[in-house]
Amino acid sequence: MSFTSFNLHSALLQALSDKGYQQPTPVQRQAIPLILQQQDVMARAQTGTGKTAAFALPILDRLLNSPVQSTELRALVLTPTRELAQQVQQSFVAYARHSSVKSAIAYGGVSLNPQIEALKAGADILVATPGRLLDLMEKGVVQLDKLAFLVLDEADRMLDMGFINDINRIMRKVPAQRQTLLFSATFDNNLLALSNKLLNDPKRIEIDAQNTAASQVEQIIYNVDADRKRELISYLIGSKNWQQVLIFTRTKIAADALAKEMCKDGVKTQSIHGDKSQGAREKALADFKSGKVRALTATDVAARGLDISELKYVINYELPYIAEDYIHRIGRTGRAGSSGTAISLLSVGEEWLLEEIETLLNTRLPQQWLAGYEPDASKTTKGKRPDSKAALKNRMKKQLGLKNGSAKSKQRKRR
Repeated sequence: MSFTSFNLHSALLQALSDKGYQQPTPVQRQAIPLILQQQDVMARAQTGTGKTAAFALPILDRLLNSPVQSTELRALVLTPTRELAQQVQQSFVAYARHSSVKSAIAYGGVSLNPQIEALKAGADILVATPGRLLDLMEKGVVQLDKLAFLVLDEADRMLDMGFINDINRIMRKVPAQRQTLLFSATFDNNLLALSNKLLNDPKRIEIDAQNTAASQVEQIIYNVDADRKRELISYLIGSKNWQQVLIFTRTKIAADALAKEMCKDGVKTQSIHGDKSQGAREKALADFKSGKVRALTATDVAARGLDISELKYVINYELPYIAEDYIHRIGRTGRAGSSGTAISLLSVGEEWLLEEIETLLNTRLPQQWLAGYEPDASKTTKGKRPDSKAALKNRMKKQLGLKNGSAKSKQRKRR
């Protein structure tokens, strides 16, 4: 099957040809015809499988085949993070390059004025984070009453980040007669409840088994003492001459500290997280993509939305508290059918995090030692009664300044 089989507008086929795209991915093969038939769609597929084109192409096709003279906003795409918003917007621009369809973007952390000016100039499509969209709506800049298409991209992440109230506020302003598309890497009960409220008799697409890691990603677990994790990472990057490595930490402080120490090891490293200004985040990402820096340390704000072509290596300096985030982290590599390697560093006291990931994946991830970095037997819990899983969770959350309870209940900053 080729993209021509969808009978897409010639301007879109030309753009696809420009990018060298010939055959659609599985999620595109299933979603595009349904969206063209004006069906609501609820789709789940792993990150890196072409979800953006699966909704962008049919939306653009329908806009091109039903042009209007006004500057009314006709399509809205909601994303959880700035990075994902930028990625989606870039895709719309690329696919619409041979047409007159205009798109705009809105996210927090930067001045409102340029975004307001872009919207006043006229846009058919808006890609936005929920918080910034509400800001623009409150100022009367954005009207949603003429929307024909509503897309929730990475919907599960929006729920994890506490956007449900913002989403509900936005839904009160959109017309009841619309086509709604929900794309996500995972489905859970909360997401299914949301879909029942927003979608009308949706066609459900599930490309892979629930909560599975990309099959082309090799997963390696190294046991190592906590105080030697940084040393091990620098050794791997230097000895194997890796040029582009994305490293995940649980906290912003850890991301900054790790980047600083790795620079001392001679590995050019920058950090990216929610406390960085938008300009600093964009510069760090640009330097990483261009090869000016070899490693990028990141919190889970970067677990989705970072689209780095041919990224081969992801390292979990610390495993995430939310097991699903492990899937999204390692999904930054092995994209679009390419192979990748995901390395996780495990020290004493973190075993429960790995257990929860293994339970989610329904598979065992064998642990191993790397010669020269074997754990110090004197630092193990041998001879001591180990802490309960609950005690370990509470201690680690206390270190992060979190309240007792689910890590998903963390307060978020409006984006």
